Amino acid sequence: MGHRLPDTVHGLLALSAAGIANFAIYLLTALVLTALYLAIFVRVTPYNEIQLIRAGNAAAATSLSGALLGFAIPLATAIIESVSFLDMLLWGVIALLVQLLVFAAACRVMPRLTQDIPQGSTAEGILLASLHVAVGLLNAACMTY
Repeated sequence: MGHRLPDTVHGLLALSAAGIANFAIYLLTALVLTALYLAIFVRVTPYNEIQLIRAGNAAAATSLSGALLGFAIPLATAIIESVSFLDMLLWGVIALLVQLLVFAAACRVMPRLTQDIPQGSTAEGILLASLHVAVGLLNAACMTY
């Protein structure tokens, strides 16, 4: 008698291998979508968040952090709730668009926002971050089946 593993162990190992592949695909896709979102977001804003953050601007850091969380929350829900890879991708793109609309709406309601954040107004940075997170949570809650 050799050291043959029971069929159930072989089955579990096969499932684990398939799970690792799916994990890698979903994680890589989520990271690409997040990078895409950040690349678009920093181009949509009329100020350079990265430069402002490097200069110590807490308002820019806070608002960009909120935007990132506001996108990541519904993206995580899309990964959890999706019935397929394409379903997750579609809802991830929707989450991206919703977050861009949050910034556009905030700028319409508070026209000085794009001047106040570069000037370091932490209050506006916190408010914008909170809007992004709040809408991200609502967006995520709406993604359940």
